[in-house]
Amino acid sequence: MSKIVEGLYYAESHEYVKVEGEYGYVGITDYAQHELGNVVYVDMPDVDDEVEAGADFGAVESVKAASDLISPVSGTVVEVNDALNDQPELINADPYANWVIKVQLSDASEVQNLMSAEAYKAFLGE
Repeated sequence: MSKIVEGLYYAESHEYVKVEGEYGYVGITDYAQHELGNVVYVDMPDVDDEVEAGADFGAVESVKAASDLISPVSGTVVEVNDALNDQPELINADPYANWVIKVQLSDASEVQNLMSAEAYKAFLGE
């Protein structure tokens, strides 16, 4: 059973966003990291890049698969999690503490298109 954190917003592509004011922290869910296996590389955008809800912004590679990262929200990347460059396995240890990008949201209402923790749990069939 995957760990699902209350108060986050979840996409069907298994990314989450944690909203704090005008910013969103985007990462992959526990379900996603479990399905991927041991993460060995995270491809992230640059600071000041624009991301768009539903569009690719990077990729996560593991020993058994590679998966595109799809942004659940639109906005400007204001920070990337540099720790993942040297320690991508941090995502496996705790995907919710180890977000991938911090985005200044261009339209905070987009989160209404995402799932709550309860809805994501149902989506996973858990």
